[in-house]
Amino acid sequence: MQRALELLQGDISTIRTGKAIPSLVEGLVISAYGGSTKLKVMELGTVAATDPQTLVITPFDPSISGEIQKGIQESHTGLSPTIDGQFIRISIPPLSQERREQLIHLMKQKLENGKILIRQARHEAMIEVKKQAASEDEEKRIEKEIQKITDEFIGQIDTMGMQKEQELLQI
Repeated sequence: MQRALELLQGDISTIRTGKAIPSLVEGLVISAYGGSTKLKVMELGTVAATDPQTLVITPFDPSISGEIQKGIQESHTGLSPTIDGQFIRISIPPLSQERREQLIHLMKQKLENGKILIRQARHEAMIEVKKQAASEDEEKRIEKEIQKITDEFIGQIDTMGMQKEQELLQI
């Protein structure tokens, strides 16, 4: 369940909020070195937010700046990188109300997928309990514990969703 929550947190962090945060581009996969290698942006350079509206990527190898720029443009994130000397600058445009609603809808889908992963983990744990429990009383007690843990993780997902939704609506 913890792994599912961590995966979900990583997934949710990629949803734009209108603020410049490195996780918006760090995980994007870029075809580098003439398309021979596929690497994530964070493997090709450092990503930093210089202000709330600007990200700056400093490539480890300045010769691939154009490939990083092209890869970000083709990623369908709506971001427009520009090469500025040895840096790649990305200005984060403000979100329209319609786009905010689309992102909230996307986030809710991702949250629901996270809840499904948690429920699958609960189901697997329940099957394991039925196989190993010595008595019916012990089985019931462990099942209640598993349900309690499941409810805690679902609560964490709901909290995560409310926080992200507030971020989307504040800007």
